[in-house]
Amino acid sequence: MTNSKNIIEAILDDHKEINAYYEQYLANAGNDKEQQKWANQLIWEVARHSVAEELVLYPLIEKKLPDGKALADKDRAQHMEAKKDLYQLEKLKAGTREFDDLIARTIRDLREHIKEEEQIDLPKIQAAISAEESLKVGKEFQRTKHFVPTRSHPSAPDKPPFETLAGLLAAPMDKLGDMLRKFPSNEEKKAAVSL
Repeated sequence: MTNSKNIIEAILDDHKEINAYYEQYLANAGNDKEQQKWANQLIWEVARHSVAEELVLYPLIEKKLPDGKALADKDRAQHMEAKKDLYQLEKLKAGTREFDDLIARTIRDLREHIKEEEQIDLPKIQAAISAEESLKVGKEFQRTKHFVPTRSHPSAPDKPPFETLAGLLAAPMDKLGDMLRKFPSNEEKKAAVSL
């Protein structure tokens, strides 16, 4: 990870990773162990990305844009639906029909959210802040992802400061659970994202 990404670049990179991890899940159909690794990676990335957006990007949108509160509230509502789906996915086994159907629906909804964010929210915020501020917020976004939960917690608050407190309490347990899960290697992740 480089700390020189601005907020737009950091978010776009995450969006690319989310799509790449799902494509790897699909590419490994029939191999339950590989699909589980990629599903774990996808869930891990979406959980961290969502909370980091809620803690860093959405407050910035609310502060800097005239329609920011409405945009941030809509984004938070879409995140909540994704969190509920991810929470259900964690209870299912990758490669099963039920898992495949739910992850496909989740990704379809996430892709719609990503499209709206990339076409509406990000251009607006890019125009509203300086390059220096964008770089500062990008660093904060990337740093925040190291301290947030890595699993979905749909019952947790989705706005600071309560989300921050809930995240600090949940993150250690999530990270402990991650030690028991299988994930793709760094080389596999890099290769998937570069495809």
